[in-house]
Amino acid sequence: MPPMIAVVTDSTAYLGEAEAARQGIAVVTLRVAYDGQIIEDRTPIDTSAVADALRGGATTSRPSPQLFTDVYGEAAAQGATGIVSVHLSGELSGTVDSALVSAREAPIPVEVIDSRSIAMGLGFPVLAAAQAARRGAALADVVSAARRCADVTRTFFYVDTLEHLRRSGRIGAAANLVGSALAIKPLMRLGDGPITVVEKVRTAGRAIARLEDLAVEVAADEPVNVAVQHLMASARAGALAESLSARLPGLVRMMVVEVGPALGAHVGPGLLGVTVSTATE
Repeated sequence: MPPMIAVVTDSTAYLGEAEAARQGIAVVTLRVAYDGQIIEDRTPIDTSAVADALRGGATTSRPSPQLFTDVYGEAAAQGATGIVSVHLSGELSGTVDSALVSAREAPIPVEVIDSRSIAMGLGFPVLAAAQAARRGAALADVVSAARRCADVTRTFFYVDTLEHLRRSGRIGAAANLVGSALAIKPLMRLGDGPITVVEKVRTAGRAIARLEDLAVEVAADEPVNVAVQHLMASARAGALAESLSARLPGLVRMMVVEVGPALGAHVGPGLLGVTVSTATE
């Protein structure tokens, strides 16, 4: 029989517990600390929790190596012969570093992959790995499936204010826009590790329209999986998903995903993002 390969990711993939269980994906959870309290990233977000976290100067913490050790050990105990562990960008978190520490001591081979992204920019490569593993692919082939998907996945996003990214230190190349944030609504991209600015517009409405256009341009006529992600902006997200569904002739799957506290603490309410991933299978 082909080797059994386990797939592990972290909670910032935001796949949802039911989806992860259905695909056989193990999830290591990040945490958010604020005002002496701890919120797990898989905790459903509500308005008051986000507001409290932002006022309290929320910080995220990477999972400890011990958490990965436990997950890897459990996979081995259940009969896995190898593990593919796919995580959020190493330029946004030290999660990959924790996974690498544990991988060196794991009882079975572990391949750690930096997706160079987050949310469904991470989630789609994780799903690609899980689907390959379920087909009985060997370790190297499951790794290749995740990497191929990551290479053809792009995320564009808009935030109502840059202030939360500035506080968290994740703003990168957009730092020089903070002073003009009232006049500028930047569209940003994530998919190669750091956050980069794609273009700058003057209004939220124009930013969202351009977000849609960018997704359509990237998708072209290719078969694609698409995720619209948001934080406390469900109406905007639903409208964008509906519009994109009508404009993408090659659409295979459309998802609407609300992100959790670990990402929410850094972007703030009003986040709207689109991830486009070429369907490689």
